[in-house]
Amino acid sequence: MKRCYLILIFLFLCSSGIRLAAQSLIFEWLSSAGAGKGTVVIHQSAIIRQMVGMLPPDAKIEEENGKRFLLVQGYRIQIFSGNNQRRSKDEAFDKEKQLNTLYPDLPTYVKYTAPFWRLRAGDFFSYEEALAMKYRLSKDFPSFKNEISIFKEDIRIPL
Repeated sequence: MKRCYLILIFLFLCSSGIRLAAQSLIFEWLSSAGAGKGTVVIHQSAIIRQMVGMLPPDAKIEEENGKRFLLVQGYRIQIFSGNNQRRSKDEAFDKEKQLNTLYPDLPTYVKYTAPFWRLRAGDFFSYEEALAMKYRLSKDFPSFKNEISIFKEDIRIPL
């Protein structure tokens, strides 16, 4: 059963266009014989093996500080949105600092789209992941609770 889940995860990652460091490992792993588990024999063209982990031609790629990111549809949590020019920018960055102290691994994005300053956090593949984090943030930051919401947008996956 674990093997089925791993295969599904692998197929999802490939369909998302994520390049795996050891592309051919999945083929060797599937073909390996486990003790009393049986053997899987894979018959496919060499072209398919080469295509595993390749980015699709229409993939959106973003570069920042020498790092490359693949942009895919996902979800982010909006923690703050304000349109007061003098206060909103400072408030967005203050809330970002508060968030980063408790969740240093959660990516945060402060953006200005006239006339709003917004703070969004996370790169979640599914709505359920974002919803779970939303509940954690609401519990950990009760003052943010009324402003927290989930938005669908392009998320960044490191390449």
